[in-house]
Amino acid sequence: MIITTSAYARAGLIGNPSDGYFGKTISIILKNFAATVTLYETPELVIELSQQDHSIFNSIHDLALDVRLNGYYGGVRLIKATIKRFWDYCSDNGICLKDKNFTIRYETTVPRQVGLAGSSGIITATLRALMKFYGVRIPKPVQPTLILSVENKELGISAGLQDRVAQVYEGVVFMDFSRHLMEVNGRGEYEPINPSLLPPIYVAYRTELAEGSEVFHNNIRSRFDDGDTDVVKAMSEFAELAQRARDALIAGRPEELGHLMDANFDLRSRIYRISPENSEMVNVARSCGATAKFAGSSGTIIGTFSSEQAYADLSENLSEIGCKVMKPIIE
Repeated sequence: MIITTSAYARAGLIGNPSDGYFGKTISIILKNFAATVTLYETPELVIELSQQDHSIFNSIHDLALDVRLNGYYGGVRLIKATIKRFWDYCSDNGICLKDKNFTIRYETTVPRQVGLAGSSGIITATLRALMKFYGVRIPKPVQPTLILSVENKELGISAGLQDRVAQVYEGVVFMDFSRHLMEVNGRGEYEPINPSLLPPIYVAYRTELAEGSEVFHNNIRSRFDDGDTDVVKAMSEFAELAQRARDALIAGRPEELGHLMDANFDLRSRIYRISPENSEMVNVARSCGATAKFAGSSGTIIGTFSSEQAYADLSENLSEIGCKVMKPIIE
């Protein structure tokens, strides 16, 4: 039997980057892009290389570009680390795995290193394939924490739970990572929101701005851990923006979301160093009457627009600075 599983790209609607700092966020899934894993039984355990793991290049420039987008190990390290953490989970929970091996490979259409959760998508799809192959059930609230541990514990990559929660639950999810929840339960509380409650949303990304999220977050992590007043206060304000957005959507006031998203980016600008190229994306979108904030670390923005004509103007102006613009497919 051939097992095929997928996980979709994610865009942070509001509240990010407070998910790793006891905050609150809302994220949406983007079914426009997917990481797909194929797994089938074989005599030996084999991890096949994908296109992103190749070692033959047309030039030194192509090699450098590949490393910038995919790192030195592509997605193979993500799959290998996921298999290891899955085995750890089963061992720790007294789950006896059947004595059988498999061949596994992945492919992904998620643009790399622009804050759309491409890496965690590969991990999520791999975990789903492993659970199906071995007949193991892992409770849904536990899965995001296990997926995060692949990057944090196995690979030393700094990240938060937001991406993994969105990819496990899909749709639109409000996430509360308050300190008391995280310290008592080891995870947050996750509330699905009906996508029909959202106003018109766009997403735009610029692949030339690719940068790993671990690079983007490292300085803020140390400042937060050191009790930097500005950073700690900002994370609390990010959480409040997400709570207000959740309440407005549930109450049927979608028109309030755009203003809150703008406030999210303006707050982020106070504590992060944002490159001129990333700021340009936001400024161009806002000049067209749209709202805008980062969808993740950098390289991608998300916001609201008022009409189809406004979307056409937005697409035209953003394309002039090298952005690809789309409407997210959530369901």
